[in-house]
Amino acid sequence: MRAVLEALAGAAPSWLAGRFGAERVAEWELRYAARVDSWRLPSSKTRRDRLAEVYGQDALVLLRAVREPDAPAWLREVEPVELLRRIFVQTYHVTCNARGREVVRKREADSDGVPPGQLRLASPYDADARWSAKGDELFWCGYKVHLTETCDNDNGTDGAGGTDGTAPAAAGAPHLITDVATTASTAPDVTATAAIQHRLAERQVKPGEHYLDSGYPSADLVTDAARDGITMITPLLGDHSRQAREAEGFDKAAFRIDWNTRQVTCPEGSTSTGWYPVQQHGRDAIVIAFAGGDCRPCPSRERCTAAVRGNRMLTLRPREVHEHVTAARAEQKSDTWQAKYALRAGVEGTINQALDVTGMRRARYRGLPKVTLQHAFSATAINIIRLDAHWASRQPHRTRRSWTSRLSRLVYQLAA
Repeated sequence: MRAVLEALAGAAPSWLAGRFGAERVAEWELRYAARVDSWRLPSSKTRRDRLAEVYGQDALVLLRAVREPDAPAWLREVEPVELLRRIFVQTYHVTCNARGREVVRKREADSDGVPPGQLRLASPYDADARWSAKGDELFWCGYKVHLTETCDNDNGTDGAGGTDGTAPAAAGAPHLITDVATTASTAPDVTATAAIQHRLAERQVKPGEHYLDSGYPSADLVTDAARDGITMITPLLGDHSRQAREAEGFDKAAFRIDWNTRQVTCPEGSTSTGWYPVQQHGRDAIVIAFAGGDCRPCPSRERCTAAVRGNRMLTLRPREVHEHVTAARAEQKSDTWQAKYALRAGVEGTINQALDVTGMRRARYRGLPKVTLQHAFSATAINIIRLDAHWASRQPHRTRRSWTSRLSRLVYQLAA
């Protein structure tokens, strides 16, 4: 409401004052002149809900006035007005009570339904920004940026890696950012991986090894990348079954799979009776069924399944995917793999440099296309700084010491 009133007060002050009168305008000025983050909301939930209803009623009155036949048609094309309309539809529900009076109330997720996070508008000034969260403490309204840089192996030969990782780099060369991907804040990291690898291949900087955080891989992505000659060095999440989570009973790894005969043998020696190729969430899968006559009398049934029917069911991925993921999960438990994966930590320093030097954490423009361009400029600036330091044979500056730290060091020297 504040954003729309500010826009209309500047673009059509005569219409606003003439349509609503001095009393309503003064009431709105008292309610919306100050930014909502400059004062505290009521502590009582009842009063907060009432305030939300008042906001909704004001928004409905204003939106209907803009669409009246005698209102200037161009008012409907003002961007904040259109955003207010969409936000109102997503946030409020208009009904009639038992007396036939119109009631405006907030939507409740369990009764009225609310849009999913990727569709829900979060800002009256930027239609592309979305609210997102990471963990229980980090919340922000905006976008995500994914940086890919070059890296070297420990032996100094050409290395590669990834998002939030790396691509090939000659020995001794500076680590340069080779790809910048800006996405909606609600987009999972895994949705950016394939596009990043495709762009790296197009620019002829396809990595032999791609080092990534655990949020970027999936079983299908690891398999597809291997077909393209890219080894994804990344932690793969483990089995999500109840048995694996509780570390008790028989998880998928306890079963012996014979891909040629299409049969699975359980730890107690029983053989599966069903092998059913299916589609789950748009992906190929195989459902394995065991006979109830084998499972119900089994002495290990409680450790194996809690199914009411008493028989165990397994869901597997196709053979190539299953074997690739199984091998990757086994490898990542080794000390050698852990030491190798430590190379990915270098990109965290790059992200910090981008935040500190270029202010990448704050979007300076509105809309995904412009924010994408801002991030590309920021990455270019980092590359120029690194190339300048490399060509001038200068080492990167050490982290600045605080004055307190310097004072402590001086006192120690005097004491010595």
